[in-house]
Amino acid sequence: MSSNHNIGSGTIMGTVSGTALTVVMNIDSSDILKTILLAALGAIVSFSVSLFLKRLTKKK
Repeated sequence: MSSNHNIGSGTIMGTVSGTALTVVMNIDSSDILKTILLAALGAIVSFSVSLFLKRLTKKK
């Protein structure tokens, strides 16, 4: 016995926009800055490790 649940597009849009608005209202500017700095640090570390491993494999 299977049942098909149809959710109206208005309900979905209301839920998504309400969730997005709640998230946007609860984000501080310090959180955004911290996220940007951590992303940049992660990219630098990832690039450095990639270069190190590339040089390490070339020597062998």
